[in-house]
Amino acid sequence: MEVKPPGLAPLPIWRDFKDLQEWETHHRRRPETGDKHSSAFEAITDGIHAFPGGFVVTAAADTFLNWARKSSVWPVTFGLACCAIEMMATFASRFDVERLGMVPWASPRHADLMIVSGTVTIKMAPMLTRIYDQMPDPKWAVSMGSCANSGGPFRHGYHVVKGVDRVIPVDVYVPGCPPPPESLLNGLLLLQEQIAHFRRTGQRAAPSAKVD
Repeated sequence: MEVKPPGLAPLPIWRDFKDLQEWETHHRRRPETGDKHSSAFEAITDGIHAFPGGFVVTAAADTFLNWARKSSVWPVTFGLACCAIEMMATFASRFDVERLGMVPWASPRHADLMIVSGTVTIKMAPMLTRIYDQMPDPKWAVSMGSCANSGGPFRHGYHVVKGVDRVIPVDVYVPGCPPPPESLLNGLLLLQEQIAHFRRTGQRAAPSAKVD
């Protein structure tokens, strides 16, 4: 009888999330620059500025694009555990989040919001990072539920990331285990306020308070 060799060792990136103890060491923050527009958009803007009256054109276009960002947030579908059921209920007909312009989207390359709903295991963390990196800038992240916020009841488990903010930067934390659709709706409205602040100032607002 052939004996199969043991499984492969975890990928090196997993060591960054395994046995995490210090939040300050592994906390992810957004970059100060390069998070407002794509490089192609910035190049086009610089070219239009060179023409007479180009600044007025770009200012009007930037205002329209920022209004569209607030009014048409497309969250990438990324459910992990029981909080995903509440997220599905939020986007169902009873609560009708689409009236806010939010449409769940399966492609990260066409989405600008990631709702992390559920427990993030160390094995899933690299895939979560990969999907987040595929989303175009500017992008946003909502941490939904105690497990995503800080590990929840599995915080002391060896296999769970103690907060998704150690993997990606988070803008809004939604507390609860699991949070009801009303809580997620409130978090999405807070996110729209942050997007509006970003539209007015060009700077990101501070993340909401991290509460389990």
